[in-house]
Amino acid sequence: MRWFKFFLAAICIFGICIETKGEGNSETLNDGPLNIVLLYADDWRHDVLGVAGHPVVQTPRLDQMARDGVRFTNSYVTTSICGISRASLYTGQWMSRHGCRGFTEFQTPWAETFPGLLRDNGYHVGLVGKWHNGAFPDDRFDFARSYNGRHWFEIDGESIHVTQRNQNDAFDFLRTRPDGKPFCLTVSFFAPHAEDGHPNQYLPQPATKDLYANVEIPVPANANEESWQRLPPFFDGNNEGRRRWGWRFDQPEKYQTMMRDYFALITEIDTVCGEIVDELRRQGVLENTLMIFTTDNGYFHGEHGLADKWYPFEESIRTPMIVLDPRMPREGRGKIAEQIVLNVDIAPTLLTAVGIERPAGMQGRDFAPCYLNDKVEDWREDFFYEHPPLRDIIPPSEALVSLDWKYMFWPDHDYEQLFDLRNDPQEENDLARNPDYQDRLEELRRRFQQLKAMAK
Repeated sequence: MRWFKFFLAAICIFGICIETKGEGNSETLNDGPLNIVLLYADDWRHDVLGVAGHPVVQTPRLDQMARDGVRFTNSYVTTSICGISRASLYTGQWMSRHGCRGFTEFQTPWAETFPGLLRDNGYHVGLVGKWHNGAFPDDRFDFARSYNGRHWFEIDGESIHVTQRNQNDAFDFLRTRPDGKPFCLTVSFFAPHAEDGHPNQYLPQPATKDLYANVEIPVPANANEESWQRLPPFFDGNNEGRRRWGWRFDQPEKYQTMMRDYFALITEIDTVCGEIVDELRRQGVLENTLMIFTTDNGYFHGEHGLADKWYPFEESIRTPMIVLDPRMPREGRGKIAEQIVLNVDIAPTLLTAVGIERPAGMQGRDFAPCYLNDKVEDWREDFFYEHPPLRDIIPPSEALVSLDWKYMFWPDHDYEQLFDLRNDPQEENDLARNPDYQDRLEELRRRFQQLKAMAK
């Protein structure tokens, strides 16, 4: 990676930005089909972007993409774990329908996924990086390089970081693609996912290792023992979220070290996203490429005394989403969209953008009208969340999620929770057993059952 560009990007926080001129201008859209680039990171929640107001993290290139496109502030996943979320991404379906309940192959036919449909319709289709849905089906892609699980690899006697490897492979795809053929590239980053078996967990590159060295990382107000004690009674020391909290966050200095390295990994990905934008511009195809940046799930930073994801709390299920679409009019740039969009919406959005009919079994919706139109009628106001049990250390969970209320159900324990998100955004005050909220609880129970039935 050309690290001098990284340092130029990093000082954007002091007011010097690398502009992305020409992006998002419908007047410069070339004739012919749209290309697609999906930038897909791991374990990265909605508020960890400079443009989202985060007080520490440096993401100047993604911030610029948001200023030149649209940022969704209420983007969610329907299951917060790597494998299942990825299956939902490719299929546009809830777990209940695609059938992946961990890290195995999903049951939906490949011909009904967005990569399969794009390839069948003449696209040059590639994926680089993390797969995590069983054996990697490299024969289903025109360009396929899959790897994950580690931050550092030994290749031809040299150490290479997984994020640098992502960039190298993305450039190989872009520079060897056939002329005159539309393309779809998914850059599936492993970072900033922890290297779970390593004592340091997060292993950034030397050039960024000390980027946050002199920064005091803010500790969330509810990253404490009191919040942990307010969780349901079946959350104990064997719970995987609590165990991983012990790996990363159980001591103040450890928390600072881990989060500094975690943020360094994020800034590295931000730099690569910018390099890919620059490469598309050099090739003269940026104005004809639909780009989406998002992640496979959110991530606890110690809130509720937890680490990682899985559970239906906001930190776990809410993700960043930035769209750079050349169909957007110039006056629409920098828009913030507040509609609820889901990972299952990405597949139908991409297919609709390029004029391919979506399969009947695809459950998500095209969300492009949320930023291409002034007003969208009949958009969703809530959704169903689901997560299976995993190895007796992650209890199954379900939820009804809206912008105002959240109803959680823990089926193995027949345990309900109710949160007023407008007045309790940190989800600390469970109202399910409060007599003043029983009518609301019953209303949400009914809606929950309706949405659960629709997810099958």
